[in-house]
Amino acid sequence: MKRNDSTSKRIKKPWPTKKAMQQVYKMNLWGDEKTDFYSGEGSHLPEITEPYITAVTSFLTSFKIPITVCNLGCGDFNIGKELASSTKKYIAIDIVPELIARNKEKFKEENLEFHCLDIAIDNFPPGDCAILRQVLQHLSNEEVQSVVDKLAGFKYVILTEHIPDGDFIPNKDIISGQGIRLKKNSGLNLLAAPFNFMVKGEKLLSAVVLKDGKGIIVTTLYTVF
Repeated sequence: MKRNDSTSKRIKKPWPTKKAMQQVYKMNLWGDEKTDFYSGEGSHLPEITEPYITAVTSFLTSFKIPITVCNLGCGDFNIGKELASSTKKYIAIDIVPELIARNKEKFKEENLEFHCLDIAIDNFPPGDCAILRQVLQHLSNEEVQSVVDKLAGFKYVILTEHIPDGDFIPNKDIISGQGIRLKKNSGLNLLAAPFNFMVKGEKLLSAVVLKDGKGIIVTTLYTVF
């Protein structure tokens, strides 16, 4: 297991992400007013979640010795709860303190930890594999770059992004918040400029084409140097 020591000092920036995400959950901006915290259709619709859970579980269970996973942006944990049992340790992280407090009360498996961290500012706990599921798509390029700089501490990265279905210009900048780059006919590609994330391998795990031209949700496994 590799520990990330390259960013021992925390980076402090006046990013609005924490307040924006707290507002999303407080005002139920991603839908479903019947629940206290709801991470959106991408975390709940079976046609989106089931292919993802199947693919990621297959990867996690392929190891003879279970690995430690850091879920960077765990949300309401509707997805994470299906993956945790396939790991040695599952460390779930989110920027919203109220959400982490709720998750700690609701999910209490022995191999499960919850931490309230800003992944663009704070260092990550050590682990073998980082999972970022539809998280970076909500962040500005500066914040994405800060996260990417720390991903070299993991052997594997499983990245899920909502991108246009067809040609698009990658990595157009946005202000962090509820929206994503899709409205600019853009989506994240960490291997492209300005991020240029260096990997030694990539594998498509799943791709779900959404109805009515609403794009495609792609999950990619990266093997890191």
